[in-house]
Amino acid sequence: MDVALQTIEKTPRTLKRTLKAYLSLTKPRVVELLLVVTAPTMLLAERGIPSLWLVLATLIGGSLSAGSAGAFNCYIDRDIDRVMHRTQNRPLVTGELSDREALVFAYALGAASIAWLAIFTNWLAAALSFGAILLYVVFYTIILKRRTAQNIVWGGVAGCMPVLIGWAAVTESLSWPPVILFMIIFLWTPPHYWPLSMKYRADYQAAGVPMLAVVRGRAQVGLQVILYAWATVACSLLLIPIAGMGITYTFVALVTGGWFIYETHRLYNLAIRHEHVSPMRVFHGSIAYLTLLFVAVGVDPLLPF
Repeated sequence: MDVALQTIEKTPRTLKRTLKAYLSLTKPRVVELLLVVTAPTMLLAERGIPSLWLVLATLIGGSLSAGSAGAFNCYIDRDIDRVMHRTQNRPLVTGELSDREALVFAYALGAASIAWLAIFTNWLAAALSFGAILLYVVFYTIILKRRTAQNIVWGGVAGCMPVLIGWAAVTESLSWPPVILFMIIFLWTPPHYWPLSMKYRADYQAAGVPMLAVVRGRAQVGLQVILYAWATVACSLLLIPIAGMGITYTFVALVTGGWFIYETHRLYNLAIRHEHVSPMRVFHGSIAYLTLLFVAVGVDPLLPF
């Protein structure tokens, strides 16, 4: 890290590098995943294709909101990021950006998100965006992350908010279907993130972050992943009667859900036999599962069966 920092200090700062550093603060991969669940939710809310401008406006506002939360997280956790190998290339660790620049950027994105959604969608969507930022920054990053192994469970509430924002943007209200979609993501977050914490257990331990993989053994983590995976799939099936989903969604939910559960059981079986485990297989598989499930959420209302 010291070598990288010295290299940056000697290299002239260019506009391209600066923009890339600011983009890195927003955690683009997280933003992408949040957008994947927002657009299909809007299709379901409309029971068809909403105004393309409304979809675009909501996705832009959601991106600004998620980017703001990510930038605040990078600012608050900069001490942890300096310790963990996985995060040592983040711009506040390398010195590419100053702490002040990151904080101003985070506030600016957050304000822009709320104003954008209030102007181009509605006040409910804007309020939910504000709530999502507060949940991620205050509830998860400041309060839970460094204090409890259940941090990712309850902190994951912030990652569920995009479905509520998307639904509110279309209907200007909330109802049971978005609540079910919210719960799907809530239950999905632990079996998605805990395998990642298994791989980077030493990093979290060195940083003093009590992730479940740090305070419990691999077998216990594997068991918890299984339980949450089953709960996720069960919740996904609740959407069928509550939202009147058709054959397409039902088929995708059953097939991908069965595959997701199988992968979590495989991880657990390897862990209890003390064999080599591949937690990132479940991590990446969970992303594929959620993506396919929400594609089905968006496509199903467009089909006649």
